[in-house]
Amino acid sequence: MTSYSIMQLADRIEAAFFIIGGLILLIELAEAWFKGSLKVRTLGEVAVSFSTLIPLVLAETFLLTGAYALYYTLSNEFVTWTLPLTWWSLVLAFFVADFVYYWEHRIAHQVRLLWTQHAVHHSSRDLNIATAFRFGPLEGLWALIIHLPMVFLGFSPEMVFFGGITVLAYQTWLHTETIGRLGVLERVLNTPSHHRVHHGADAKYLDRNYGGVLIVWDRLFGTFQAEEETPRYGLVRDFDSRNPVRVWFSELPGLARDLKASRNPREVWRHLFGRPGSAPDETGDARASNQVADGSSRTPNTG
Repeated sequence: MTSYSIMQLADRIEAAFFIIGGLILLIELAEAWFKGSLKVRTLGEVAVSFSTLIPLVLAETFLLTGAYALYYTLSNEFVTWTLPLTWWSLVLAFFVADFVYYWEHRIAHQVRLLWTQHAVHHSSRDLNIATAFRFGPLEGLWALIIHLPMVFLGFSPEMVFFGGITVLAYQTWLHTETIGRLGVLERVLNTPSHHRVHHGADAKYLDRNYGGVLIVWDRLFGTFQAEEETPRYGLVRDFDSRNPVRVWFSELPGLARDLKASRNPREVWRHLFGRPGSAPDETGDARASNQVADGSSRTPNTG
């Protein structure tokens, strides 16, 4: 197994899930058409979800170049040993990347600065395959940082990228209401049912089901919630826009206002790195504060 073959495999897996997602999206649109529920608003949500790829691709062009350079430099200069490029090490890289993704995702909901990017993904009041491609322009920067420890554990940059790409690609098909529950698979894998919960803005569904491929991390760390009724999707605060620019940067105006109103460095720090929606002098559970009218939070507490 070579570095080239690993990246080829990652590309094929990504392409396969893209095709699966595309087919599900066609089914979703056809179903809505036959039921008479396909509205201009729905098509607008789909369009604005895909529009987020414009700033994302521009940012990722530079981020991925930097990531390759950084990962290879660290691996060559500071890591004295690396795992061999074999099938078993590739499988191990996948499981470690999935574990890392759980924490990447959970922390992105807990830290307001990171939430300014991830909130874009949660801002749609619809849930369909197009939502899977709805990203904040700089989400990849946090992913780059939190996967760095894998390099120091001995995983080659190619294995790290393989794990990250595979975990993200898998999640494409999860963003749908077309697929119901999947029986015994629900106990181990992240499924559309579990991911509908994650996108729910209802109080019982907030801060739940962060897993990428495996749902076992949520079961292990106490963030699992089964789907009991159809969630209400979107942000907790009243945000419903199909203006691409507003969607791309939806959380930044609120953060800028709070930073401008900060009275001291401690408040600046809490606005940047505290829970989304929590007041700068808050020390307790911030869950209740996510109902504030002008807050920028959907999920102020990891639960």
